[in-house]
Amino acid sequence: MAPGNRLQTDLCMPYGRLEVTSIGVGAWSWGDRTGYWGYNGYDNYGSTENRAAFDALIDSGIGFIDTAEVYGFGKSEELTGEFLRRKGASPVIATKFAPLPWRFTSDSVVNACRGSLKRLQVPSVGLYMIHWPGFGPQSLANDAFVEGLAKVKQAGLAQAVGVSNFRENRLHAAHRILQDKGVVLASNQVQYSLLYRAPEKNGVLRACNELGITLIAYSPLAQGLLTGKYTVENRPGGPRSGIFNEERLRGVQPLIGLMRDIGSGHGGKTPAQVAINWTICKGVLPIPGAKNARQAAEVAGAMGWRLTTDEMAALDSASSKSAAELFGAPFETW
Repeated sequence: MAPGNRLQTDLCMPYGRLEVTSIGVGAWSWGDRTGYWGYNGYDNYGSTENRAAFDALIDSGIGFIDTAEVYGFGKSEELTGEFLRRKGASPVIATKFAPLPWRFTSDSVVNACRGSLKRLQVPSVGLYMIHWPGFGPQSLANDAFVEGLAKVKQAGLAQAVGVSNFRENRLHAAHRILQDKGVVLASNQVQYSLLYRAPEKNGVLRACNELGITLIAYSPLAQGLLTGKYTVENRPGGPRSGIFNEERLRGVQPLIGLMRDIGSGHGGKTPAQVAINWTICKGVLPIPGAKNARQAAEVAGAMGWRLTTDEMAALDSASSKSAAELFGAPFETW
């Protein structure tokens, strides 16, 4: 199968493959303490709803959960560990190292990983990543951080290692560093959706395909904008209300309408399910969020079917003309 068409249902690793499901779920909103997602606040959800989401995901066959040490300042990892223990499940867990200002060495990556494992209550994780590249003075430590990934892998703390928010040249550099140490770079997690297609244009998707690296797509629902749930009259609470301005909410409606039409031809699939399936058909691994059981069930409904070539072309065309295109995070260009 050609690299651009391969099914991203596994992550590369030495001497074998780390098998994951074709869809994962991001746990950014689980235990969020920043107020962004409304945990125990404006969006009326808490750990009970998060646990129900986890249980529903496992029961539906989704076996890849992505978290990070900075999500909820460790709370997301703690909840994920608690849910794992109570459910008795063993999905592939991914978590991430944050290049915080006081971290400058390869050993800081190993120590951070051990801290994550303690919060998760597991001896190792499936995938451990650098969350974003260091900048300013910390840019001098970026090679050391990648070397830290090799140490994590060699110590058996993770089955595979990857990066996140790495632009094309950083991706090639990280691949070389790890290759020299006999370690495979498994993944690059970046923002990618119908409303943010930069990886197709900036060389990141091409580099992943060339190097055999899985592109993990975060925000495949554009933080909810592609669900069709929000309108000018029904905007989300919290900081997202600033992102979901009137112009963007009006601008996305033609695309949402097309997604509804396409979804109706697949047994009544929702716009969210169409958006997630679009990323699968692009050959990447999407990790939409799910705060509760209802959202988890909707995510699971994006599996087991595929958009047609004509439907993909129509969505590509409509999204490229959409007035609701999102902007990228600054660390994507560091």
